Amino acid sequence: MTGDRAALGAFLRSRRDRLTPAQAGITAFPGPRRVPGLRREELAVAAGLSPDYYSRVEQGRQASPSEEVLAALSRVLRLDDVERAHLRDLAAPAPRRRSGAPKPAQRADPGLLRVMDALEHLPVLLLGHRGEVLARNALLRAVLGRPLEPGTSFWRYLFCDPLARERIVDWAGFAAAAVAAMRRETARRPHDRRLVALIGELRAADPDVARWWTDHAVRDDASVAKRIAHPATGPLHFDVEIVTGSHEPEQRLVVYTAGPDSSTARLLPLVASWDAEAPVHRSRR
Repeated sequence: MTGDRAALGAFLRSRRDRLTPAQAGITAFPGPRRVPGLRREELAVAAGLSPDYYSRVEQGRQASPSEEVLAALSRVLRLDDVERAHLRDLAAPAPRRRSGAPKPAQRADPGLLRVMDALEHLPVLLLGHRGEVLARNALLRAVLGRPLEPGTSFWRYLFCDPLARERIVDWAGFAAAAVAAMRRETARRPHDRRLVALIGELRAADPDVARWWTDHAVRDDASVAKRIAHPATGPLHFDVEIVTGSHEPEQRLVVYTAGPDSSTARLLPLVASWDAEAPVHRSRR
């Protein structure tokens, strides 16, 4: 079984394991159960497929399933929109790039940098698709406590830097969501060897990453809450908004927003003055 087909089968197994026959709206087949959720045969019948056909799909022995088959499986497994998109990507992965035509390194989009300049009163970070820092403003450094210079990995900071676990109050939830986003990226870019190598490195270095990876959860958040324990001001509460540029869809502008009348908004000038000597690091075209 190829790596792509293995990922498809593992995702399908993980989703049927979490769903009981009653939750799927079907009567359980008789006989002893050796799986926590749906049997293959139960899922196949509920989706209108033959058990043999579905077994070939899950075992990686079937050519790419049709849109109709994927829609039926998504319906029975109760997949959300992100999981449905993930299933389609796994079933029909992107073609490999030709050798000799390497993809150029990502550069910060000028339009997104202009947006960052207009939001200097908020912490802002610009990320590439592998979690690479393309740009950040000074307030982001002051809030998180690390330079996070362009070219460094935000994911390595999140999982390998002890300060991340200290500063991010809800670190476990935030980090688990990041792993789910990383898995979503691997389905979009299954042949990105640098991405696969980075994830392998993080899984080997952090047992939390390894454990969350086996859950096969996927996420593609546009907004998430984040709490920071700052040494100078105490708790800071942000609603993090993630914006994708129209010209560079692989880049994401991560904006730490705070209501204008919130305690966090009132404390941010103090955070900025506490780290007033920090320079702005960015990469431009």
